Order: sequence, then C-alpha cells, then structure tokens
Amino acid sequence: MADLVPEPPSAGEANGASTGEAAALGARRVDAREAPGDPVVVLERVVKRFGAATAVDHLDLEIRRGEFFSLLGPSGCGKTTTLRLIGGFEAPNEGVVRLDGQDVTGLPAYRRDVNTVFQSYGLFPHLNVFDNVAFGLRRRHVAKNEVDRRVVEALDLVGLGAYRRRRPAQMSGGQQQRVALARALVNRPQVLLLDEPLGALDLRLRRQMQLELKRIQKEVGITFVFVTHDQEEAMTISDRIAVMSQGRIEQLGPPEEVYERPATVFVAEFLGVSNLLEGTYLRGHEGWGLVELTGGVMVRVPADPAREPGERLHLGVRPEKIEIHPAGAALAEPLNTLAGTLRSAVFVGVSYQYFFEASGGQALSAFDRNSGGGAVARPGEAVRLAWRPEHTFVIPADRDERSQPSHEHHIQGEES
Repeated sequence: MADLVPEPPSAGEANGASTGEAAALGARRVDAREAPGDPVVVLERVVKRFGAATAVDHLDLEIRRGEFFSLLGPSGCGKTTTLRLIGGFEAPNEGVVRLDGQDVTGLPAYRRDVNTVFQSYGLFPHLNVFDNVAFGLRRRHVAKNEVDRRVVEALDLVGLGAYRRRRPAQMSGGQQQRVALARALVNRPQVLLLDEPLGALDLRLRRQMQLELKRIQKEVGITFVFVTHDQEEAMTISDRIAVMSQGRIEQLGPPEEVYERPATVFVAEFLGVSNLLEGTYLRGHEGWGLVELTGGVMVRVPADPAREPGERLHLGVRPEKIEIHPAGAALAEPLNTLAGTLRSAVFVGVSYQYFFEASGGQALSAFDRNSGGGAVARPGEAVRLAWRPEHTFVIPADRDERSQPSHEHHIQGEES
C-alpha cells in the first residue's frame, strides 16, 4: 500500500515535533552517556531446554546501557529464545537473568521494565493509531493529559503525528510498524526488544526502517536488543553484534570487527562471503607471519606471537579485497598472490562475481566493481589474484567453533 496523504496536524501535533519528544521518551539517555559500558542486561550461564532439545546452552552475555545490540544467526540458533528469556516470556532451566542489576529470573514479563516489538505488529484493528499507542498507558491508569502528551510525543518521534486518527488497515506495512514502535516506546522501557520486526516488509521499506530505527534509538537513548537472521541488517544498525549458533555465541563485537576478523569458520561463512584456504604456519618474518598454503605457495598474515611453527590454520580473505590481474602482470607493492583460472562469472548489477580455481585446486571468489568496462576475464583465462597481507584473517584449524565469549576481545574456544 502506498503511503497515505497525512491529515493536517492539530496545533498540539504541530508544536510537538521537536527535540522534546526524544528527551521525554528517553528519560535514561543521560545515564547511558554517564556510564558507558554499564551493563543493563546480564545473562549468566543461562540454559533453556524444550524437551530433549537445548535452545540456549550455558549462555553468558552482557548488553550495555544505551546501545543498539543485535542477536544474529540462522533459524534455530537460539536468538529468539534468548530474547524471550530477557523479556520474561520464557523461564530458563538454569542460570540467572539480570536487568539493571536486579535478578529478574523469576519475574513474569509484565513485571520487567522491557517492551517488545514483534514481526506481527499486534495492532488492534478496531482502534485508531492514537488509541493503539495509548492502550498500555490507559491500562496503567495514567492521567489523561499525561497520556495525550506522551502519545503525541511518541507519534511525532516515529513520524506519524499527522496519522493519529487512522485505523491500521488504512496504513502501509511500514507505517504500521512505526505505530507498533511508538506503542512500545511510549511506556519508556529501560530495554526495547525487537524480534525480527522488519521481516514482513519489502526490501526498500526494510532498508528505510533500518535507518529509522537507528535514528530513533540514538535520539531516545534506550537499549535496543534486535533479533535478525539478516547479516546486512545487523551490520547496518548495530553498535555490537552477537553471532549465535546452536544456542551459544560464536563471536561478539562491533560489526566491522566481527566481519573483518571472524573468530570461527562459522562466523566467516555466515557473515558475508569468505575465501578460506588451508595452510601451515612457518615462522615470523619482518613483522609478519609466514604461512605455507596447500600447494606450496607462501603468503604473509598479520603477526601473532601466539602462533607456533607447524600450526595448522584457516586463512581467510573476503572476495571484495581480492584484485584480479593478468597472469603476467608486474605488481608494484608486496602483496599475497595466487595463480588462478577463471571458471565462471556472474553479473549482479553493482559488481561482477568471479569464481576461480587457484593453484593447489582451491576455489576462490572475487568481486569486481561494475565500472562500465565489462568483465575483466573470460572463462578459462589464467589470472593472478592479489590482496594485501593485512586483509588476511586467520582461524586456528583446531579451534572449537562453539566458542562462548560474553565480551569482544575475549574469544576463547570451549569444549562441547
């Protein structure tokens, strides 16, 4: 449904569209700035089982006050169950859930200072937008003038101040999602939980709402905990990401760190596309680590004093970091290089994706920006693939992929 032409705003609506609504709704914003890193949500060794299946497996997690935090992973990884444990919709079999330092493990959802936005908006079809947003406040017997003020502030914040008399059926999916968000924010929760709230929207609306969610979160300063299986979505909106698999956290950190330095093979392959090569660490050399790949090719990797000669490694490089050169090209700067043969190419609009067979029989892919010059090689053509050593990430071959970090920079393997 196309966006509707808004009704003329009332005087109260016209005056409400200011920074006041963000300040009023984000009553804890100052706290978020005064105590950076202060944990507001803490899970300690939390376990949740459904019959014989373990959905959340001894999970430790801290979510900071005022951050936009995403739980990312494939279907069945435990991310939604984790969100429901925070919200009080599920009770853990083991472990402790804390909210702002208080043990809330045994408290039901309605006694926790959190609100939840689901993929299904849950709007009352017989109520207009204003009454949908006001519903929770009225149930709590908040004074009428306070209800009116807070609802107008919430609707202005999400850009729907002029739609308050519309019914949900008269609004687009994106507008209904904004109503659901306003209804959750109007209660001024300490934590807002979002369970794949953009999944029902088309691609254009979803990308628009990602930016809107980020803007709103920064304005109100409330902690957002966001569940998604969409890697691009998580990287777009998050301050930090926890990548989950089989009920546990594989890696936790800022989006750029998790993408550029994946800690496990699972993270490397789930978060974007990775070329993974097998190799053996030889020694340190001129500030770099020297690794011999299968097939005898030598490459340089970022130095790490913990590496031992003879250690087996997975070496990774992202396709967008690889440059494609003619087979006999002279390269001006020290680069890691592999000889390869182009097997196929796919045009994807903004770029070409190429698939190569490298020396030693290893498969690699590379992206090349569509600058209007066409494909850089033809199938069967020999090429030289090159990338900067600092763009190589390293994963020990014997690292247990079921890692359990609760903070970035503390990524350690844990035996199953």
